[in-house]
Amino acid sequence: MFDLAAACNSETVLADNLARSPLLADHRLHLEWNAPSAAIAYNRALDATTADIVVLAHQDVYFPQGWDRLLAARIAEIAAMDPDWALIGAFGVGLDSAHYGPVWSSSLGQIIGRVPLVPVAVQSYDEMVIVLRRASGLRFDTDLPGWHMYGTDIVTQARARGLGAWAASLPCLHNDRFHAALGPDYRDCYRAMQRKWATRLPLRTPITKISHSGLHLRRDLWMARRSLKLRAEMSVGTATPVEELARRCGWLDLGANP
Repeated sequence: MFDLAAACNSETVLADNLARSPLLADHRLHLEWNAPSAAIAYNRALDATTADIVVLAHQDVYFPQGWDRLLAARIAEIAAMDPDWALIGAFGVGLDSAHYGPVWSSSLGQIIGRVPLVPVAVQSYDEMVIVLRRASGLRFDTDLPGWHMYGTDIVTQARARGLGAWAASLPCLHNDRFHAALGPDYRDCYRAMQRKWATRLPLRTPITKISHSGLHLRRDLWMARRSLKLRAEMSVGTATPVEELARRCGWLDLGANP
């Protein structure tokens, strides 16, 4: 039904997370190693795969048993509402600025995101999981530097073309390590998005608001510094086996109750 692709730079992280997902018994995994940017990695993945549905996932994501069956059910729900849908995400920011999941985040030590009772239209994604419909014709913008905000960019591309971008309840685990701060590369992506989408601002990402002034970025970076100790204490690390994390979340078999 779909191909799975990931941009990777660590064999250990891949082996401890994505490579342990049960759905790999039935679905091909394409890997792009050490690409210079997310956009380049994912466009290469799109060129190297053939399925109409491509699931683009981080190497530190784990899909519990039954996730592929649940995705099929969510696609059917969305297709009934929007036959020309383009994107589905596991974690997105709605047009109302609410965060929709649910997903587990190890760096935050909790399940995050509201559980949508029906699929909701979004303005951005956390890039941990993006489901792209090849027939949409969407490609990732290789002028966008680095590894940030491409989830916001691809959604904005879709919306600018009148295509649907949705969040649906697709529980999965992001076994991400704690990041103390965002670096200069994040600021570079922010400025690139300001320039590219000046006529569509503001846009809310899962972390900040892209505005003409950029005041929101400065405020959120300041708040991140202020909350460093609290965030570090919330983080649970990445040593716990992902299957055990899935059990604790109640997500051992998602296909049982779609």
